[in-house]
Amino acid sequence: MQTWLIGTTTVTRIEEQIGPNDTPAGSFLPALDRERFAQHFPWMVPTHYDPVNDKLITSNHSWLIRTGTHTILLDSCAGNHKERPWLPRFHQLDVPFLERLRAAGSSPDDIDIVLCTHLHTDHVGWNTQLVDGRWVPTFPNAKYLFSRIENEHWDSSIGERRTQNPGRVAVYDDSVLPVIQSGQAVLLDGAHAIDDKLLVEPAPGHTPGHIILKLSDAGKSGVFCGDVIHHPIQLYEPTWNTRFCERPEEALVTRRRVLEGCVEKRSLLFPTHFAAPHVAEVEAEGAAFRPKFVCCSNC
Repeated sequence: MQTWLIGTTTVTRIEEQIGPNDTPAGSFLPALDRERFAQHFPWMVPTHYDPVNDKLITSNHSWLIRTGTHTILLDSCAGNHKERPWLPRFHQLDVPFLERLRAAGSSPDDIDIVLCTHLHTDHVGWNTQLVDGRWVPTFPNAKYLFSRIENEHWDSSIGERRTQNPGRVAVYDDSVLPVIQSGQAVLLDGAHAIDDKLLVEPAPGHTPGHIILKLSDAGKSGVFCGDVIHHPIQLYEPTWNTRFCERPEEALVTRRRVLEGCVEKRSLLFPTHFAAPHVAEVEAEGAAFRPKFVCCSNC
């Protein structure tokens, strides 16, 4: 189990899956320039890119953050038994995610906060699990923190969404709505301090209500960026959005702001989708950046 230490806080990666994306690199990153992309092969291949099949390699994992005061699960992956035929990688999974969580030393009952950076399919799935034919919250003692803007953006009660985007409605209905109905959801407006170590901040662009989490402990810091930065190529090429960035211009501004903040504060970057070794320091390189990967504390 891979764990990083930020001051006295432990951050453990809980893997759901790792492997190639469903689509070719140029489809996933619409602005990709093939000549510039090839210049990055020495560091990307084979861990972050499969050149034979032209697929970026990404991870899907949660971060288990234990401060001594809180036990937080940040982003809950795609989840088991979810109907996602439009996304084959996440369709009807059956993976030992909760067993991996327990192996890291925390059971679902131990989680007191679930924080979703946004409400895309691969960030909300383990919010719920199927019990006797019903989707129920997986973490019975947790408050689930969502951005209010993000929740309103995906709220399936808005009629036209049921006909315009039935896939997104299905995600909301099985992975978000049961949490709302259970009374466990807390909708955040703007910045929100969880405690003196943990600060949630708006980071819109990838989605309208995307948020990030900043951790500060004993002079050390980390930034949990969700999908503001999806793949390490986006440090070298910060103007390359993914095809899932819903507000492209805003996504560019937010990405640069987050990366510049990591450089200034010397914060470790904890993305949700980087392949091994998953975590990086961020260094400035001209008008762009570069990752300096950081192995876990127990590796």
